[in-house]
Amino acid sequence: MARRLTGEKAQHRKFAVEFFNGTWRLLEKRRRTPAEDVRMIHMAHASRYHWGVIGKPTNWAIGEWQVSHVYAVLRRGEPALYHAKRGLAVCHKAGLRDFYLAYAHEALARASLVAGRRGDARRHLARAKRAGSTIKEADDRKLFERDIATIRL
Repeated sequence: MARRLTGEKAQHRKFAVEFFNGTWRLLEKRRRTPAEDVRMIHMAHASRYHWGVIGKPTNWAIGEWQVSHVYAVLRRGEPALYHAKRGLAVCHKAGLRDFYLAYAHEALARASLVAGRRGDARRHLARAKRAGSTIKEADDRKLFERDIATIRL
């Protein structure tokens, strides 16, 4: 049975989830205002911060992926690369594989493309596909395959 969080830890978890989901709502929006783009950046960072306090390496890796993804969507290569690299470092340090490693390389491929580094994008896309082929959960693998297909080299 999972232990119930209380007090400050519960608040960190609540905010981590709230800001993560809020970021997704903005990412999925067809047309965002410049103010919503800024809000999306701040929410992604806030979510990652709160996961850093209460979460585990899986949360940190996904958080870094989301921050990188936000910057890639906004066509900001340098911060997208920075956070993608942080996500991959979390995976390596914690020994995370399949889903997490696949998405870390997906983030690096996408960020590299935005940053104009096509060779790096190709390398990370190939690594993402290799790691993605090992994803055991069918729904996770399907999600990954859908996302990876959106990277056009």
